[in-house]
Amino acid sequence: MSDRVVLHYFNGRGKMEAVRWLLAAAGVQFEEVFLTKREEYEKLLNDGALMFQQVPLVEIDGMQLVQSKAILNYIAGKYSLYGKDLKERAMIDMYSEGVSDLMDLVIMYPLTPPENKQKYLSDIEQKAKDRFLPVFEKGLGNSQFLVGNQLSRADVHLLEVTLMLQELLPTILSRFPKIQAFQEKMKALPTISKFLQPGSARKPPPHEAYVKTVKEVLSHLFK
Repeated sequence: MSDRVVLHYFNGRGKMEAVRWLLAAAGVQFEEVFLTKREEYEKLLNDGALMFQQVPLVEIDGMQLVQSKAILNYIAGKYSLYGKDLKERAMIDMYSEGVSDLMDLVIMYPLTPPENKQKYLSDIEQKAKDRFLPVFEKGLGNSQFLVGNQLSRADVHLLEVTLMLQELLPTILSRFPKIQAFQEKMKALPTISKFLQPGSARKPPPHEAYVKTVKEVLSHLFK
């Protein structure tokens, strides 16, 4: 059985970026196969690699994993980023699902038509400030981590989404000092610090070429 971890996705963030972050936080090396043509996606379909005809696809431990939540849960469990018991896991899941809901808003921004971008950005800001960020600010309380006394997938996901929010809305954390302090502590962790350096597998903000490739490869979703 191969011990390689191989990610199949586009050369951009999207749904795979959270996987890259989690593997990087765990100190796990991985390879990437980028989809650039419709034919490459269709080959994965024809080979039976995509259970629900969707990417991301992650090859790990002899399995072909699809569905983002399943992939992230497996990685978190394998690399001790999923709490010490079922109660902690439930809390980690709740925080992670909240981050995922917020992330979905951010991910769709580059795919929004130009004439709707400003309104969409305002919606992201309002929902982030009113619904999501106050929960994480409270959850951090006087602790370095969202759940328990050790790093979990929820912490990694929160760092990722707040950094992405700041790319779009630089002052969005001004009312959330605990999240700001949390960011600094997280960025100082060796594996995360390495991932934040130039030349890592971390992807830049989406650009036009990435959006064009996604729409071409997954053309059936954009008709």
